Amino acid sequence: MAGTVCLVIALTCVRMSLSLVERRASPPRPLAKTTGETLEVAIIAIAIVFLVIRPFVTQAFYIPSLSMYPTLQANDRILVNRLTYHFSAPQRNDVVVFRAPPNAVPDDPGGEEKDFVKRVIGLPGETVEIHGGVTYINGKVLREPYADEPPTYDMPPFVVPEGSVFVMGDNRNHSNDSHRWGALDRSLLIGKAVLLFWPPSRAGLVR
Repeated sequence: MAGTVCLVIALTCVRMSLSLVERRASPPRPLAKTTGETLEVAIIAIAIVFLVIRPFVTQAFYIPSLSMYPTLQANDRILVNRLTYHFSAPQRNDVVVFRAPPNAVPDDPGGEEKDFVKRVIGLPGETVEIHGGVTYINGKVLREPYADEPPTYDMPPFVVPEGSVFVMGDNRNHSNDSHRWGALDRSLLIGKAVLLFWPPSRAGLVR
């Protein structure tokens, strides 16, 4: 952020210098005017992107593990829309980034907040259960083409509380998710993953 502010200040100083050249030149210098106008556009664009859009609308996240494989892989980088859930409720199959609840990282000695990325499976009021390698929502089979493999564990019926969602990793058998620590409170949601931008060979929308 500090580097961006310095860049905006530097460009603004250059623009002011060009303005002085424009005023003092006789006849007026078209090149200085054109360059100055281009710099104005650049300053505004940089300010909007880095001082408004980046901190308040989107945020980049690094994927450290394979818990969302094959949708996301270790070392992927994604963009997250931070505004989505201020205006709408999470939907099933949304890939979300959130602050891990305390019971998800009980052995963390530092007590620092950790960010997780998982997929929304169950919505408020729904009953989620897993048995025989199949996930059920309200007694109906949930089709999961995104999952790496069927779960090898069973989970008794669990009713998702109001104001919460049930989240799971696509890599079912290697994910620290709601089947271990329960529902996720919506207040912990950071945003919805919308774009995989690194590596370029796999870039695209997160689905």
